[in-house]
Amino acid sequence: MSDQQRRPRKPAKPYRRPQKDPVRILAFEALRAVDERDAYANLVLPPLLRKARDKGDFDARDAALATELVYGTLRRQGTYDAVIAACIDRPLREVDPPVLDVLSLGAHQLLGTRIPTHAAVSASVELARVVLGDGRAKFVNAVLRKVSAHDLDGWLDRVAPSWDDDPEDHLAVVHSHPRWIVSALWDSLGGPRAGIEDLLEADNERPEVTLVARPGRTTAEELLTSAGAGAALPGRWSPLAVRLAEGGEPGAVDAVRDGLAGVQDEGSQLVALALAAAPVEGPDRRWLDGCAGPGGKAALLAGLAAERGALLVASEKQPHRAGLVRQALQGNPGPYQVIAADGTRPAWRPGTFDRVLVDVPCTGLGALRRRPEARWRRRPEDLDGFAPLQRALLTEALAAVRPGGVVGYATCSPHLAETRAVVDDVLRARDDTELLDARPYLPGVPALGDGPDIQLWPHLHGTDAMYLALIRRTA
Repeated sequence: MSDQQRRPRKPAKPYRRPQKDPVRILAFEALRAVDERDAYANLVLPPLLRKARDKGDFDARDAALATELVYGTLRRQGTYDAVIAACIDRPLREVDPPVLDVLSLGAHQLLGTRIPTHAAVSASVELARVVLGDGRAKFVNAVLRKVSAHDLDGWLDRVAPSWDDDPEDHLAVVHSHPRWIVSALWDSLGGPRAGIEDLLEADNERPEVTLVARPGRTTAEELLTSAGAGAALPGRWSPLAVRLAEGGEPGAVDAVRDGLAGVQDEGSQLVALALAAAPVEGPDRRWLDGCAGPGGKAALLAGLAAERGALLVASEKQPHRAGLVRQALQGNPGPYQVIAADGTRPAWRPGTFDRVLVDVPCTGLGALRRRPEARWRRRPEDLDGFAPLQRALLTEALAAVRPGGVVGYATCSPHLAETRAVVDDVLRARDDTELLDARPYLPGVPALGDGPDIQLWPHLHGTDAMYLALIRRTA
Protein backbone atom coordinates (compact mmCIF):
# COMPACT_ATOMS: atom_id res chain seq x y z
CA MET A 1 0.00 0.00 0.00
CA SER A 2 1.43 3.37 -0.98
CA ASP A 3 1.95 6.26 1.42
CA GLN A 4 -0.79 8.16 -0.41
CA GLN A 5 -3.22 5.31 0.12
CA ARG A 6 -2.32 5.09 3.83
CA ARG A 7 -2.70 8.87 4.41
CA PRO A 8 -6.05 9.56 6.13
CA ARG A 9 -8.50 11.78 4.30
CA LYS A 10 -9.09 15.26 5.63
CA PRO A 11 -12.57 15.57 7.02
CA ALA A 12 -14.89 17.63 4.78
CA LYS A 13 -15.65 21.12 6.01
CA PRO A 14 -19.14 21.35 7.41
CA TYR A 15 -21.51 23.34 5.25
CA ARG A 16 -21.93 26.89 6.48
CA ARG A 17 -25.21 28.60 5.84
CA PRO A 18 -24.91 32.00 4.13
CA GLN A 19 -25.22 35.06 6.30
CA LYS A 20 -28.38 37.02 5.46
CA ASP A 21 -27.73 40.76 5.38
CA PRO A 22 -31.10 42.60 5.32
CA VAL A 23 -29.56 45.80 3.91
CA ARG A 24 -27.96 44.19 0.89
CA ILE A 25 -30.87 41.84 0.26
CA LEU A 26 -33.20 44.86 0.17
CA ALA A 27 -30.85 46.72 -2.20
CA PHE A 28 -30.75 43.67 -4.49
CA GLU A 29 -34.57 43.40 -4.47
CA ALA A 30 -34.86 47.07 -5.43
CA LEU A 31 -32.42 46.66 -8.33
CA ARG A 32 -34.27 43.58 -9.56
CA ALA A 33 -37.56 45.53 -9.55
CA VAL A 34 -35.94 48.31 -11.55
CA ASP A 35 -34.54 45.82 -14.04
CA GLU A 36 -37.43 43.35 -14.34
CA ARG A 37 -40.44 45.65 -14.09
CA ASP A 38 -38.99 48.91 -15.41
CA ALA A 39 -39.85 50.33 -12.00
CA TYR A 40 -38.36 53.55 -10.68
CA ALA A 41 -36.17 53.37 -7.61
CA ASN A 42 -37.83 56.39 -6.00
CA LEU A 43 -41.14 54.49 -6.10
CA VAL A 44 -39.84 51.01 -5.25
CA LEU A 45 -37.45 51.82 -2.41
CA PRO A 46 -39.71 53.66 0.11
CA PRO A 47 -42.20 50.79 0.59
CA LEU A 48 -39.34 48.29 0.91
CA LEU A 49 -37.74 50.48 3.59
CA ARG A 50 -41.04 50.88 5.44
CA LYS A 51 -41.60 47.13 5.43
CA ALA A 52 -38.08 46.51 6.78
CA ARG A 53 -38.57 49.10 9.54
CA ASP A 54 -41.92 47.57 10.49
CA LYS A 55 -40.27 44.15 10.83
CA GLY A 56 -37.60 45.67 13.08
CA ASP A 57 -34.76 44.80 10.69
CA PHE A 58 -33.69 48.37 9.98
CA ASP A 59 -32.59 51.48 11.77
CA ALA A 60 -31.85 54.89 10.21
CA ARG A 61 -28.24 53.95 9.36
CA ASP A 62 -29.36 50.76 7.62
CA ALA A 63 -31.91 52.72 5.56
CA ALA A 64 -29.25 55.26 4.58
CA LEU A 65 -26.84 52.52 3.47
CA ALA A 66 -29.51 50.68 1.47
CA THR A 67 -30.49 53.93 -0.24
CA GLU A 68 -26.87 54.71 -1.10
CA LEU A 69 -26.29 51.21 -2.48
CA VAL A 70 -29.34 51.37 -4.75
CA TYR A 71 -28.94 54.92 -6.06
CA GLY A 72 -25.15 54.79 -6.24
CA THR A 73 -25.22 51.54 -8.22
CA LEU A 74 -27.82 52.91 -10.66
CA ARG A 75 -26.00 56.21 -11.18
CA ARG A 76 -22.65 54.56 -11.84
CA GLN A 77 -23.99 51.58 -13.77
CA GLY A 78 -22.25 52.51 -17.01
CA THR A 79 -18.86 52.86 -15.33
CA TYR A 80 -19.28 49.64 -13.36
CA ASP A 81 -20.36 47.76 -16.49
CA ALA A 82 -17.11 48.79 -18.17
CA VAL A 83 -15.08 47.64 -15.14
CA ILE A 84 -16.90 44.32 -14.78
CA ALA A 85 -16.59 43.66 -18.52
CA ALA A 86 -12.81 43.98 -18.15
CA CYS A 87 -12.85 41.33 -15.41
CA ILE A 88 -14.76 38.56 -17.19
CA ASP A 89 -14.04 36.48 -20.26
CA ARG A 90 -17.43 36.78 -21.97
CA PRO A 91 -19.64 39.59 -23.22
CA LEU A 92 -21.51 41.39 -20.48
CA ARG A 93 -24.85 40.65 -22.17
CA GLU A 94 -24.27 36.94 -21.51
CA VAL A 95 -24.17 37.43 -17.73
CA ASP A 96 -27.54 36.71 -16.11
CA PRO A 97 -29.12 39.99 -14.94
CA PRO A 98 -29.42 38.92 -11.26
CA VAL A 99 -25.73 38.03 -11.25
CA LEU A 100 -24.88 41.37 -12.83
CA ASP A 101 -26.92 43.17 -10.17
CA VAL A 102 -24.91 41.50 -7.40
CA LEU A 103 -21.65 42.30 -9.21
CA SER A 104 -22.70 45.93 -9.65
CA LEU A 105 -23.62 46.26 -5.99
CA GLY A 106 -20.23 44.82 -5.11
CA ALA A 107 -18.43 47.11 -7.53
CA HIS A 108 -20.13 50.14 -6.02
CA GLN A 109 -19.09 49.11 -2.52
CA LEU A 110 -15.51 48.64 -3.70
CA LEU A 111 -15.18 51.69 -5.94
CA GLY A 112 -17.81 54.16 -4.75
CA THR A 113 -17.96 53.87 -0.96
CA ARG A 114 -15.62 53.75 2.03
CA ILE A 115 -16.54 50.17 2.88
CA PRO A 116 -13.26 48.23 3.40
CA THR A 117 -12.29 45.95 0.53
CA HIS A 118 -12.53 42.68 2.48
CA ALA A 119 -15.95 43.61 3.87
CA ALA A 120 -17.27 44.66 0.46
CA VAL A 121 -16.18 41.40 -1.20
CA SER A 122 -17.30 39.09 1.60
CA ALA A 123 -20.68 40.82 1.99
CA SER A 124 -21.29 40.59 -1.76
CA VAL A 125 -20.35 36.91 -1.84
CA GLU A 126 -22.70 36.19 1.06
CA LEU A 127 -25.46 38.04 -0.79
CA ALA A 128 -24.74 35.93 -3.88
CA ARG A 129 -24.98 32.74 -1.84
CA VAL A 130 -28.41 33.82 -0.53
CA VAL A 131 -29.96 35.04 -3.79
CA LEU A 132 -28.01 33.13 -6.46
CA GLY A 133 -26.67 29.95 -4.85
CA ASP A 134 -23.19 28.74 -3.94
CA GLY A 135 -22.13 27.95 -7.51
CA ARG A 136 -22.61 31.43 -8.89
CA ALA A 137 -21.30 32.95 -5.66
CA LYS A 138 -17.88 31.56 -6.60
CA PHE A 139 -18.06 33.45 -9.89
CA VAL A 140 -19.02 36.64 -8.03
CA ASN A 141 -16.09 36.14 -5.65
CA ALA A 142 -13.60 35.71 -8.50
CA VAL A 143 -14.82 38.77 -10.41
CA LEU A 144 -14.93 41.08 -7.39
CA ARG A 145 -11.43 40.10 -6.34
CA LYS A 146 -10.29 41.30 -9.76
CA VAL A 147 -12.32 44.49 -9.36
CA SER A 148 -10.66 45.12 -5.99
CA ALA A 149 -7.22 45.21 -7.60
CA HIS A 150 -7.62 48.93 -8.44
CA ASP A 151 -9.49 51.93 -7.13
CA LEU A 152 -11.94 53.86 -9.30
CA ASP A 153 -9.33 56.20 -10.79
CA GLY A 154 -7.11 53.23 -11.59
CA TRP A 155 -9.95 51.49 -13.39
CA LEU A 156 -10.94 54.60 -15.32
CA ASP A 157 -7.37 54.88 -16.58
CA ARG A 158 -7.76 51.35 -17.92
CA VAL A 159 -11.30 51.24 -19.32
CA ALA A 160 -12.19 54.79 -20.39
CA PRO A 161 -11.25 55.93 -23.92
CA SER A 162 -8.83 58.82 -23.90
CA TRP A 163 -10.10 62.37 -24.20
CA ASP A 164 -7.95 62.96 -27.28
CA ASP A 165 -9.37 59.93 -29.08
CA ASP A 166 -13.06 60.46 -28.30
CA PRO A 167 -14.13 63.17 -25.81
CA GLU A 168 -17.79 62.12 -25.68
CA ASP A 169 -17.02 58.44 -25.17
CA HIS A 170 -14.48 59.40 -22.49
CA LEU A 171 -17.12 61.43 -20.64
CA ALA A 172 -19.71 58.67 -21.07
CA VAL A 173 -17.55 56.09 -19.27
CA VAL A 174 -16.00 58.39 -16.67
CA HIS A 175 -19.31 60.02 -15.68
CA SER A 176 -21.62 57.07 -16.38
CA HIS A 177 -24.02 58.54 -18.95
CA PRO A 178 -24.95 57.07 -22.34
CA ARG A 179 -22.95 58.72 -25.06
CA TRP A 180 -25.99 60.18 -26.85
CA ILE A 181 -27.07 61.91 -23.63
CA VAL A 182 -23.57 63.33 -23.14
CA SER A 183 -23.71 64.71 -26.67
CA ALA A 184 -27.20 66.19 -26.20
CA LEU A 185 -26.36 67.82 -22.87
CA TRP A 186 -23.15 69.29 -24.23
CA ASP A 187 -25.01 70.73 -27.22
CA SER A 188 -27.59 72.31 -24.91
CA LEU A 189 -25.06 73.62 -22.43
CA GLY A 190 -22.41 74.74 -24.87
CA GLY A 191 -19.07 75.94 -23.55
CA PRO A 192 -15.81 74.17 -22.67
CA ARG A 193 -15.01 70.81 -21.15
CA ALA A 194 -15.23 72.04 -17.55
CA GLY A 195 -18.91 72.94 -17.86
CA ILE A 196 -20.07 69.59 -19.21
CA GLU A 197 -17.98 67.70 -16.66
CA ASP A 198 -19.49 69.77 -13.84
CA LEU A 199 -22.98 69.01 -15.16
CA LEU A 200 -22.37 65.26 -15.47
CA GLU A 201 -20.87 65.17 -11.98
CA ALA A 202 -23.91 66.99 -10.61
CA ASP A 203 -26.15 64.37 -12.24
CA ASN A 204 -24.34 61.75 -10.16
CA GLU A 205 -24.77 63.53 -6.82
CA ARG A 206 -27.61 62.90 -4.41
CA PRO A 207 -30.10 65.78 -4.78
CA GLU A 208 -31.37 67.73 -1.81
CA VAL A 209 -34.94 67.18 -0.68
CA THR A 210 -36.73 70.49 -1.22
CA LEU A 211 -40.13 71.43 0.15
CA VAL A 212 -42.53 74.12 -1.02
CA ALA A 213 -44.72 76.19 1.29
CA ARG A 214 -48.07 76.25 -0.47
CA PRO A 215 -49.39 79.84 -0.64
CA GLY A 216 -52.39 80.51 1.56
CA ARG A 217 -51.71 77.40 3.62
CA THR A 218 -48.32 78.08 5.20
CA THR A 219 -45.19 80.19 4.74
CA ALA A 220 -41.54 79.30 4.31
CA GLU A 221 -40.85 80.61 7.81
CA GLU A 222 -43.57 78.42 9.30
CA LEU A 223 -42.32 75.47 7.27
CA LEU A 224 -38.79 75.94 8.65
CA THR A 225 -40.23 75.86 12.16
CA SER A 226 -42.29 72.77 11.34
CA ALA A 227 -39.18 70.97 10.08
CA GLY A 228 -37.41 71.60 13.40
CA ALA A 229 -34.33 73.51 14.47
CA GLY A 230 -31.27 72.55 12.46
CA ALA A 231 -33.25 70.19 10.23
CA ALA A 232 -33.77 72.56 7.28
CA LEU A 233 -32.47 75.62 5.46
CA PRO A 234 -34.18 78.29 3.36
CA GLY A 235 -34.25 77.72 -0.39
CA ARG A 236 -31.61 79.24 -2.59
CA TRP A 237 -33.87 81.05 -5.05
CA SER A 238 -37.55 80.44 -4.40
CA PRO A 239 -39.09 82.43 -1.52
CA LEU A 240 -41.33 79.43 -0.87
CA ALA A 241 -38.58 76.78 -0.73
CA VAL A 242 -37.13 74.97 2.29
CA ARG A 243 -34.27 72.50 1.93
CA LEU A 244 -34.10 69.54 4.30
CA ALA A 245 -30.81 68.62 5.90
CA GLU A 246 -29.16 65.43 4.60
CA GLY A 247 -31.20 62.42 5.57
CA GLY A 248 -34.27 64.51 6.36
CA GLU A 249 -37.60 62.73 5.86
CA PRO A 250 -40.40 64.82 4.32
CA GLY A 251 -42.98 62.55 5.92
CA ALA A 252 -41.66 63.54 9.36
CA VAL A 253 -42.57 67.20 8.79
CA ASP A 254 -46.03 68.04 10.15
CA ALA A 255 -46.73 70.61 7.41
CA VAL A 256 -46.11 67.99 4.72
CA ARG A 257 -48.30 65.38 6.42
CA ASP A 258 -51.08 67.93 6.75
CA GLY A 259 -50.90 69.02 3.09
CA LEU A 260 -49.75 72.55 3.91
CA ALA A 261 -46.49 71.93 2.09
CA GLY A 262 -45.21 69.48 -0.50
CA VAL A 263 -42.03 68.03 -1.91
CA GLN A 264 -41.03 70.04 -4.99
CA ASP A 265 -37.72 70.82 -6.65
CA GLU A 266 -36.84 74.49 -6.59
CA GLY A 267 -36.69 74.58 -10.39
CA SER A 268 -40.34 73.58 -10.61
CA GLN A 269 -41.24 76.26 -8.08
CA LEU A 270 -39.40 78.90 -10.11
CA VAL A 271 -41.27 77.96 -13.29
CA ALA A 272 -44.65 78.45 -11.59
CA LEU A 273 -43.56 81.66 -9.87
CA ALA A 274 -42.25 83.12 -13.16
CA LEU A 275 -45.51 82.42 -14.96
CA ALA A 276 -47.46 84.03 -12.11
CA ALA A 277 -45.18 87.10 -12.15
CA ALA A 278 -45.27 87.74 -15.90
CA PRO A 279 -47.52 90.73 -16.73
CA VAL A 280 -50.78 90.17 -18.58
CA GLU A 281 -52.78 92.80 -20.38
CA GLY A 282 -56.32 93.06 -19.05
CA PRO A 283 -58.07 90.80 -16.51
CA ASP A 284 -56.32 88.10 -14.52
CA ARG A 285 -59.12 85.83 -13.35
CA ARG A 286 -58.74 82.39 -14.97
CA TRP A 287 -55.59 80.25 -14.99
CA LEU A 288 -54.97 76.84 -16.56
CA ASP A 289 -52.47 74.11 -15.76
CA GLY A 290 -52.77 72.06 -18.93
CA CYS A 291 -50.64 69.06 -17.87
CA ALA A 292 -51.31 69.10 -14.15
CA GLY A 293 -50.43 65.59 -12.94
CA PRO A 294 -49.32 64.68 -10.36
CA GLY A 295 -50.20 68.11 -8.95
CA GLY A 296 -47.11 69.83 -7.54
CA LYS A 297 -47.15 72.87 -9.81
CA ALA A 298 -50.96 72.93 -9.78
CA ALA A 299 -51.00 73.22 -5.98
CA LEU A 300 -48.52 76.10 -6.12
CA LEU A 301 -50.37 77.87 -8.92
CA ALA A 302 -53.72 77.40 -7.20
CA GLY A 303 -52.40 79.13 -4.10
CA LEU A 304 -50.94 82.00 -6.11
CA ALA A 305 -54.19 82.36 -8.07
CA ALA A 306 -56.25 82.41 -4.88
CA GLU A 307 -54.21 85.33 -3.56
CA ARG A 308 -55.48 87.35 -6.55
CA GLY A 309 -59.01 86.06 -6.51
CA ALA A 310 -58.39 83.96 -9.63
CA LEU A 311 -59.60 80.43 -10.44
CA LEU A 312 -57.19 77.64 -11.42
CA VAL A 313 -58.38 74.90 -13.76
CA ALA A 314 -56.08 71.87 -13.47
CA SER A 315 -56.38 69.52 -16.43
CA GLU A 316 -54.81 66.06 -16.56
CA LYS A 317 -55.41 63.44 -19.24
CA GLN A 318 -54.98 60.32 -17.08
CA PRO A 319 -57.86 59.88 -14.58
CA HIS A 320 -55.65 58.33 -11.88
CA ARG A 321 -53.22 61.24 -12.14
CA ALA A 322 -56.14 63.66 -12.02
CA GLY A 323 -56.95 62.01 -8.69
CA LEU A 324 -53.45 62.86 -7.45
CA VAL A 325 -54.02 66.46 -8.52
CA ARG A 326 -57.22 66.59 -6.47
CA GLN A 327 -55.33 65.33 -3.43
CA ALA A 328 -52.64 67.99 -3.88
CA LEU A 329 -55.24 70.76 -4.20
CA GLN A 330 -57.33 69.77 -1.18
CA GLY A 331 -57.25 72.63 1.29
CA ASN A 332 -56.45 75.31 -1.26
CA PRO A 333 -57.82 78.62 0.08
CA GLY A 334 -59.43 79.70 -3.17
CA PRO A 335 -61.55 78.21 -5.96
CA TYR A 336 -60.17 75.56 -8.27
CA GLN A 337 -61.39 72.90 -10.66
CA VAL A 338 -59.77 69.58 -11.59
CA ILE A 339 -60.79 67.89 -14.84
CA ALA A 340 -59.63 64.79 -16.69
CA ALA A 341 -59.08 66.12 -20.19
CA ASP A 342 -56.61 65.74 -23.07
CA GLY A 343 -54.72 68.97 -23.58
CA THR A 344 -54.47 68.27 -27.31
CA ARG A 345 -58.29 68.02 -27.52
CA PRO A 346 -59.32 70.75 -25.11
CA ALA A 347 -62.54 70.79 -23.14
CA TRP A 348 -62.62 74.60 -23.05
CA ARG A 349 -63.37 77.31 -25.56
CA PRO A 350 -60.48 79.15 -27.25
CA GLY A 351 -59.33 82.30 -25.50
CA THR A 352 -60.75 81.24 -22.12
CA PHE A 353 -57.70 81.79 -19.91
CA ASP A 354 -55.45 84.65 -18.83
CA ARG A 355 -52.50 82.45 -17.87
CA VAL A 356 -51.65 78.94 -19.05
CA LEU A 357 -48.89 76.59 -17.94
CA VAL A 358 -48.11 73.59 -20.11
CA ASP A 359 -45.40 71.42 -18.50
CA VAL A 360 -45.17 68.87 -21.27
CA PRO A 361 -44.27 65.17 -21.10
CA CYS A 362 -40.61 64.72 -22.06
CA THR A 363 -37.57 62.45 -21.79
CA GLY A 364 -36.86 63.69 -18.25
CA LEU A 365 -33.17 64.25 -18.96
CA GLY A 366 -33.25 67.20 -16.57
CA ALA A 367 -34.02 64.99 -13.56
CA LEU A 368 -31.37 62.29 -13.89
CA ARG A 369 -30.21 63.02 -10.34
CA ARG A 370 -33.58 61.83 -9.05
CA ARG A 371 -34.23 59.04 -11.54
CA PRO A 372 -30.80 57.71 -12.43
CA GLU A 373 -32.22 54.59 -14.09
CA ALA A 374 -33.92 56.79 -16.70
CA ARG A 375 -30.60 57.47 -18.41
CA TRP A 376 -30.26 53.77 -19.26
CA ARG A 377 -33.86 53.40 -20.49
CA ARG A 378 -34.16 56.41 -22.75
CA ARG A 379 -33.20 56.13 -26.40
CA PRO A 380 -32.64 58.87 -29.01
CA GLU A 381 -35.73 57.68 -30.87
CA ASP A 382 -37.86 58.57 -27.82
CA LEU A 383 -37.52 62.20 -28.92
CA ASP A 384 -39.48 61.41 -32.07
CA GLY A 385 -42.33 60.07 -29.95
CA PHE A 386 -42.54 63.16 -27.74
CA ALA A 387 -42.10 65.77 -30.47
CA PRO A 388 -45.64 65.77 -31.95
CA LEU A 389 -47.24 65.75 -28.49
CA GLN A 390 -45.13 68.64 -27.24
CA ARG A 391 -45.96 70.76 -30.29
CA ALA A 392 -49.66 69.91 -30.08
CA LEU A 393 -49.83 70.80 -26.39
CA LEU A 394 -48.12 74.16 -26.92
CA THR A 395 -50.33 74.91 -29.92
CA GLU A 396 -53.49 74.24 -27.92
CA ALA A 397 -52.15 76.22 -24.94
CA LEU A 398 -51.73 79.24 -27.20
CA ALA A 399 -55.28 78.76 -28.45
CA ALA A 400 -56.56 78.52 -24.86
CA VAL A 401 -55.10 81.86 -23.78
CA ARG A 402 -56.80 85.13 -24.71
CA PRO A 403 -54.99 88.01 -26.45
CA GLY A 404 -52.91 89.77 -23.83
CA GLY A 405 -52.52 86.59 -21.78
CA VAL A 406 -49.36 84.56 -21.19
CA VAL A 407 -48.41 80.93 -21.79
CA GLY A 408 -45.54 79.21 -19.99
CA TYR A 409 -44.01 76.30 -21.92
CA ALA A 410 -41.97 74.18 -19.51
CA THR A 411 -40.20 70.87 -19.61
CA CYS A 412 -37.84 68.94 -17.34
CA SER A 413 -35.36 68.35 -20.14
CA PRO A 414 -32.60 70.55 -21.48
CA HIS A 415 -32.51 68.71 -24.82
CA LEU A 416 -32.77 71.33 -27.56
CA ALA A 417 -35.21 69.14 -29.48
CA GLU A 418 -37.64 69.43 -26.55
CA THR A 419 -37.07 73.07 -25.69
CA ARG A 420 -36.19 75.77 -28.21
CA ALA A 421 -36.93 73.62 -31.25
CA VAL A 422 -40.52 73.10 -30.08
CA VAL A 423 -41.06 76.78 -29.27
CA ASP A 424 -39.46 77.96 -32.51
CA ASP A 425 -41.47 75.54 -34.66
CA VAL A 426 -44.82 76.45 -33.10
CA LEU A 427 -44.25 80.22 -33.08
CA ARG A 428 -42.91 80.23 -36.64
CA ALA A 429 -46.35 79.22 -37.86
CA ARG A 430 -48.11 82.08 -36.03
CA ASP A 431 -48.15 85.86 -36.22
CA ASP A 432 -50.03 86.47 -32.96
CA THR A 433 -47.37 85.73 -30.34
CA GLU A 434 -44.24 87.25 -28.83
CA LEU A 435 -41.57 85.75 -26.60
CA LEU A 436 -41.18 87.52 -23.27
CA ASP A 437 -37.81 87.76 -21.56
CA ALA A 438 -38.36 85.35 -18.68
CA ARG A 439 -35.21 86.28 -16.77
CA PRO A 440 -36.63 89.26 -14.82
CA TYR A 441 -39.27 86.97 -13.33
CA LEU A 442 -36.64 84.83 -11.62
CA PRO A 443 -35.12 87.57 -9.45
CA GLY A 444 -31.75 86.82 -7.92
CA VAL A 445 -31.15 83.67 -9.97
CA PRO A 446 -27.75 83.91 -11.72
CA ALA A 447 -26.40 82.39 -14.94
CA LEU A 448 -29.66 82.48 -16.90
CA GLY A 449 -27.98 83.05 -20.26
CA ASP A 450 -28.94 85.50 -22.96
CA GLY A 451 -32.71 84.90 -22.83
CA PRO A 452 -35.46 85.33 -23.65
CA ASP A 453 -36.09 81.75 -22.49
CA ILE A 454 -34.34 80.24 -19.48
CA GLN A 455 -32.59 76.98 -18.78
CA LEU A 456 -31.82 75.95 -15.20
CA TRP A 457 -28.96 73.52 -14.48
CA PRO A 458 -28.09 71.18 -11.58
CA HIS A 459 -24.45 72.31 -11.45
CA LEU A 460 -25.22 76.04 -11.68
CA HIS A 461 -28.46 76.37 -9.74
CA GLY A 462 -28.77 73.19 -7.67
CA THR A 463 -32.11 72.45 -9.37
CA ASP A 464 -33.36 70.01 -11.94
CA ALA A 465 -32.63 71.14 -15.50
CA MET A 466 -35.99 72.88 -16.01
CA TYR A 467 -36.66 74.90 -19.16
CA LEU A 468 -39.16 77.76 -19.46
CA ALA A 469 -40.33 79.98 -22.30
CA LEU A 470 -42.92 82.70 -21.63
CA ILE A 471 -45.10 83.59 -24.62
CA ARG A 472 -47.62 86.40 -24.80
CA ARG A 473 -50.58 86.05 -27.11
CA THR A 474 -50.96 89.28 -29.09
CA ALA A 475 -54.01 90.55 -30.94
